[in-house]
Amino acid sequence: DNEIVYPGTFLPAAERYNLMPQVDRWVVQNLFKWMENNPEKLSGVADVSVNLSGLTLGDNEFPAFLREQFENHNIAPTKICFEITETMAIIKMNDAIAFIKQFKKLGCTFALDDFGSGFSSYGYLKNLPVDFVKIDGNFVRDILTDPIDLAMVTSIKDVAEAMSIKTVAEFVESEDIMVQLGKMGVDYAQGYCVAKPDPLSAFVSYNERVL
Repeated sequence: DNEIVYPGTFLPAAERYNLMPQVDRWVVQNLFKWMENNPEKLSGVADVSVNLSGLTLGDNEFPAFLREQFENHNIAPTKICFEITETMAIIKMNDAIAFIKQFKKLGCTFALDDFGSGFSSYGYLKNLPVDFVKIDGNFVRDILTDPIDLAMVTSIKDVAEAMSIKTVAEFVESEDIMVQLGKMGVDYAQGYCVAKPDPLSAFVSYNERVL
């Protein structure tokens, strides 16, 4: 009936019934097909982020599937950044490290998603060879009014910087928050202040928008 079902509705069910590896395969396959068919729209894009579930990290057949998709669709691995949630990366630590190391050799980059939402241990962060840390939006949205949230974001930024890891602030919903994050030295922002979610069919690169 063409009704949109949002991720918060179907993903918990997919996780409960161990369907996430199939979902992640579908996402990768369809994204790579789109990238192959729309090279002109990728010219102004540094990379494309793909979320992976913890179940997929533990799927022994997924790496071979992924290599096959890169080859079949002629996608440069440097164009892909895989995002792994902090909680799942810690639960599947050995699988996560092995997967990250394998595909970083090909040129992929990796982001630790929602950092601060789970165990929030910098010790874990030291062991995960990621390129980006995405600061959980629950800390970001109130940094202008909550000194504890401001301290948390500052702390995560400082530790990530010491490890040569770039930071991405989630839930950036106003210009004032964007300005504050810039003053603090956070590298990137994600949220409604930057752009609202759109389907790939509506995608227009930043370069096209500003011309």
